[in-house]
Amino acid sequence: MKLTSTHLYRYAGASAIVAGLIFAGIQPIHPPDILSSVTTDKWAFIISLKLAMCFLFLTAITGIYIKQAAKAGWLGLTGFILFGLSWALQSGYVFAELFMLPQLASISPQFVESCLSVANGTPASMNIGALAPVYIVVCFFYLAGGILFGIATYRARIFPRFPAILLAVTALLTPAAALLPHHIQRYAAIPMGISITWLGYILTTKKSNDE
Repeated sequence: MKLTSTHLYRYAGASAIVAGLIFAGIQPIHPPDILSSVTTDKWAFIISLKLAMCFLFLTAITGIYIKQAAKAGWLGLTGFILFGLSWALQSGYVFAELFMLPQLASISPQFVESCLSVANGTPASMNIGALAPVYIVVCFFYLAGGILFGIATYRARIFPRFPAILLAVTALLTPAAALLPHHIQRYAAIPMGISITWLGYILTTKKSNDE
């Protein structure tokens, strides 16, 4: 089968739908980011989904950006780069959560707890090097990239405006969500998952405004 731009957009749209559904769906059932969780079957299952989700997000936002690149301008390009980098860097942390932390839980529990502190916001009990400051960069890229990408998508008018607004607003409210208890913070990610799923559906069904 000869690949066309329509096929590629549909693949990217399908990636967005799956990534968004995973992102929204795992939040209520995500195991606590604590030492006793990392050796459970539930942890292995959920974190495996998260790792797949990170790569699907990269495919998804690439397709969404390319679809509107001509009208998104520099704002769209900047948002795309920052938002993409947030998921690329996040995949490294998720890889460690899936393949490294369970193996180290019994050998170096203090190290595992310190690594988990990056996500759950508790003080680290030992020095874990650049993991903590780099994660702050990941959060900034997610925040700034999500806002810019959402605004650019809104202005480009290739996709419906509501999911673009939802994407930007969800990213904007991320710092406020950090003030909530960690298990409640996760629910703030659900609107982001919905917005990406929505954009993916439009991309897959070719119902964007330029067609």
